[in-house]
Amino acid sequence: MGFKKYKNQKSKRKLRVRKKLKSFGSRYRLSVFRSNKYHYVQVINDETRETLISASETDLTKEEKTKTKTERAYLIGKYIAKKSQGKKIKKVVFDRGAYRYHGRVKSLAEGARKGGLEF
Repeated sequence: MGFKKYKNQKSKRKLRVRKKLKSFGSRYRLSVFRSNKYHYVQVINDETRETLISASETDLTKEEKTKTKTERAYLIGKYIAKKSQGKKIKKVVFDRGAYRYHGRVKSLAEGARKGGLEF
């Protein structure tokens, strides 16, 4: 019983977040996926339905992989911002999905902002 309720709340939260993002229209979407071990980030063009840029923990160096999950999320945020500036993308909409905005997701967003992306 408890798992179904959690799954339902998570899907409702995800739909609520995505619904608010549609009001931004032509901006690219910075989508976050967080597993128990790793973080994945994509910059997506919703009009053409294609992924422009992606980053994950495989892009980090060996020394950076030894840090905590929150610190690694921050580094991935900075890395995706650097990659997106190479493609001249400055303004995006932050799609946190069904995740709450704290901890690793918040750290990733702060890293992306420090790298030069505007939400």
